Amino acid sequence: MLLRNFLGAASLVLAAAASQVNAQPAKLTHPAAAGGEISETKPEAVGFSAERLGRLDGAMKSLVEAKKFAGMVTVLARHGKIVEEKTYGYADMASQKPMQKDTIVRIYSMTKPITGIAMMMLYEEGKWKPSDPIARYIPEFRDLKVYSGVDKDGKPTLDKPGHAPTIGELMSHTAGFTYGPFGATPVDKMYQEAQPLSAPSLQEFIERVAKLPLAYQPGEGWVYSVSVDIQGYLVEKLSGKSFPDFLRERIFLPLGMKDTGFFVPADKLDRVASVYQGDAAAATAMPRDPGISQPPGMPSGGGGLYSTAGDYLRFALMVLNGGELNGVRLVAPSSIELMRTNHVPDEVKSARKFGIGLYQVQPGMGFGYDFAILEDPLKLGSTTGKGTFFWDGIAGTWFWIDPSNDVAFVGIVQRWLLSPGTPDVESLSRALTYQALVNPSK
Repeated sequence: MLLRNFLGAASLVLAAAASQVNAQPAKLTHPAAAGGEISETKPEAVGFSAERLGRLDGAMKSLVEAKKFAGMVTVLARHGKIVEEKTYGYADMASQKPMQKDTIVRIYSMTKPITGIAMMMLYEEGKWKPSDPIARYIPEFRDLKVYSGVDKDGKPTLDKPGHAPTIGELMSHTAGFTYGPFGATPVDKMYQEAQPLSAPSLQEFIERVAKLPLAYQPGEGWVYSVSVDIQGYLVEKLSGKSFPDFLRERIFLPLGMKDTGFFVPADKLDRVASVYQGDAAAATAMPRDPGISQPPGMPSGGGGLYSTAGDYLRFALMVLNGGELNGVRLVAPSSIELMRTNHVPDEVKSARKFGIGLYQVQPGMGFGYDFAILEDPLKLGSTTGKGTFFWDGIAGTWFWIDPSNDVAFVGIVQRWLLSPGTPDVESLSRALTYQALVNPSK
């Protein structure tokens, strides 16, 4: 799955931290208020073949029956309506509790696009520009240096950055930051020692990162990083609200995302799925975060949220619809365009040095503001619509948004992607979705 190798170790840190704590978007008319239910439709009414969608259903069911996953939820939407929503298997195998449409899961890095929308809301208020140095708003970053090697005594040598890293670079993972645990560079090892994501607060997180060098000159690389956690801190600084309060008041409540947040209230704990390592046939349930029902001290903009398939579909449809869901507008279509436009320099993509799991930043595959982008999917061997943007999480959640076909898809599993033999269900689900879209003009 996307990010399987590259995200894994970083998400281990996020889990530990949590325990301490180029078509335009379609203009759709949705049938309900933002907080109401999303309408359903028959596949043929929106260009899908029900018979061919049976292949998608059969493949997902087979993966669960083969015990590759304990359970799964998938939901497919087109033209703002649900085409198919399916549940499979168990949310918890020990109790035989079935997976439900409203099962709550840890979405890990699918938190990132939500943080990106929060940033764009503040962009629209004139609070920042992509060209602004990050240090304008985070003075602790004024003296960031770039690692350039070691001296004769084996000590790190540090250079001044060619330019101060910008917020635009922060949002596209080209600013020079890294995550640490999954890498073997000297800067990664410094991150491993400093453990910024284990900080007890966002302020302490920033202070730890400020003491670490950048891994490369800003704009000259692409490394998946703590950049989105830094964005969470920026949301607090620029809005004057706590990061969780901003997300709740400005995104979750307006969109009707009633089960999304940085913790799960005690009266909803029975709906939380277990996360497993290994095949379901010999799976081990990972320990539940002991602080699951308490607000975290360090709310992670990069990986801290819990949610449901239905809640995340609401978010995806808002983005697909150019920033609005059923009359509730969060951002303008132009802001969504900015997010889903590649911001990785051509020379970085052409170098083919920078990867994200099974994907590589390269011609045809770019990165915008907190979304990966399939700029030319056919060139990359995918039948997904041109300009599709997406992300996923280390426990197996995934989604994509396809503006050229007006399609959104959300998939939910809870299997740690570092487990050997984890199927690439994300790519499989895309191929089987598009083979069923037989009348895309409908």
